[in-house]
Amino acid sequence: MNYKKTKQSDKNIKEQDDMQSVILDLARVTRVQRGGKRMRFRACVGAGDKKGKIGIGIAKGADVSIAVEKATRRAKKNMIQVPITEGGTIPHTVNVKFKAANILFKPVISGSGIKAGGVIRILCDLSGLKNISAKTMGTKNQITNAQAVIKAFGQFKI
Repeated sequence: MNYKKTKQSDKNIKEQDDMQSVILDLARVTRVQRGGKRMRFRACVGAGDKKGKIGIGIAKGADVSIAVEKATRRAKKNMIQVPITEGGTIPHTVNVKFKAANILFKPVISGSGIKAGGVIRILCDLSGLKNISAKTMGTKNQITNAQAVIKAFGQFKI
């Protein structure tokens, strides 16, 4: 009999509906009280199934792993559907302003790939878009840009 030896890390991996999650931002935040500074961690996580569903979640926790786990749960709870055309791109051009972020999405022909940077590239890949051009204007804040991307994905007309 052939028994396959599994690692302990393999047992801890939970795949649910082919959902993938990526940490977009991780920061140490402090709150000052009379006794001193209280440290916590803030995590921003993006989750998607590469078939058109995408979501982001932001959470804080006393430990990094707690913050990431809570943010992943929130991302999976707050999913939206992205319309993907047959060329693996978006239906039309959209320009979105959210707080200080200004993001422009343009559809491109098949074979162009994802022409975007930073958080937009990660979220487009998680959503399953294969051909898209995007430009970030305004802020470089990753959380604000991620929220602007989710708002833009919600504005597509089918």
